[in-house]
Amino acid sequence: MFLIDVVHVKPLEGRKLELTFKDGLRAVVDMDQVIERFEGVFAPLNDPDYFRQVHVDPEIGTIVWPNGADVCPDVLYSYASGKPIIVNGERVLN
Repeated sequence: MFLIDVVHVKPLEGRKLELTFKDGLRAVVDMDQVIERFEGVFAPLNDPDYFRQVHVDPEIGTIVWPNGADVCPDVLYSYASGKPIIVNGERVLN
């Protein structure tokens, strides 16, 4: 686990976000790769205007939308850095 907070987010065209992390890493993440299905709590993100309402919640260190949808900062960091998430010695993401 990385335990590195997201400190800034900028929505881009499509469902892409420019993310900046507390360690200084800045990268563009395609949320179509992160979120398999835009259903349930993620369904409103299909609307580009709603998607752009993303912001950083500093208390939880990640991005959120007005309906409470969020994405684990470790998952975002893995996609941004290309580094895998390893749990109990096994690669679980990326």
